[in-house]
Amino acid sequence: MKKLFYFLSISLILQMGTSCVNYDNYDGPAETLKGSIVEKVTHDAFQTEVSDNGVRIKLMEYSWSDNPTPYYFTIKQDGTFNNTKIFKGDYTILPEGAFVPLEPTDTISISGTVIRNFEVEPFLKLKWVNEPVVSGNTISAQVQITRGTTNVNYQQNVIDVYLFINSSSPYVGNNNNDNRYSAHLTGTDAQNCIGKIITLTTTGSLPIGRTYYIRAGARIDCNIEGSKRYNYNEPKVVVTPK
Repeated sequence: MKKLFYFLSISLILQMGTSCVNYDNYDGPAETLKGSIVEKVTHDAFQTEVSDNGVRIKLMEYSWSDNPTPYYFTIKQDGTFNNTKIFKGDYTILPEGAFVPLEPTDTISISGTVIRNFEVEPFLKLKWVNEPVVSGNTISAQVQITRGTTNVNYQQNVIDVYLFINSSSPYVGNNNNDNRYSAHLTGTDAQNCIGKIITLTTTGSLPIGRTYYIRAGARIDCNIEGSKRYNYNEPKVVVTPK
C-alpha cells in the first residue's frame, strides 16, 4: 500500500508540474535596423568608440505601451550600425553621443529591413595634419582640433585630449588603449588647443618592431546621458622598425 501511495503521489506531482508550464510561442527578434551617422556639414563618417560611452541607439517601442522601457545598442567605430535582432513593432529612434542632441524620430514601424541615416553636429572635429612619425621608441602625430558646432550651448571647455595607442586592435580609443604609452593633455593645455595644430607624442619607451594603432580623441565638459563622451579622428596604423 505504501508503494502504491508513493507511486500515485509522484504521478500527481508530475501531472501538476507539466500542466503549469507556459511555452513561449512568440517569434524571436528577426527584424533589421541599419544605417549610419555622419557629420552634418562634411558628411564624413562620425568617428566614435565601440562602447556605451561611444554612440548608442535608443529605441522606444510603442506597440504595447505608452511608457516603454528603453532598449539600447551601440554602433560601430566608423559610425555605421546594423542590428539584426529587433522585434517587429513601432519605435522611435534616438542616437546619443558626442554631438548636439537630436530629437527622437517619429514613430516608425520596424519590419523586415529598415534603413535610417542621421546627420549630427559633433562637439569637436579632429583632423590628422600629417602622417605619424616614428622616432626611436616614440610616435608623434600632428592633430588639429576645431569646434564642430556653432551652438554655444555645446561649446564648453575641452577637458581632455589624448593620443590613444594599442598594439592589439584597430578598435582604439578611450575604451581600448595602453595607458603606459597614450599621450594626454588636460587643464589649460587641453583648453588652449582649439583651432591649433598640436603635436602629441607617446609616453614611455615603445617596444620596437611592432604594429601599433593610434587615434586622437578629445572631449568637452558636457555630460550626455551620464557620460562625457569623446570625439575622434579615424585610426591609423603605424609600424615601428626593428
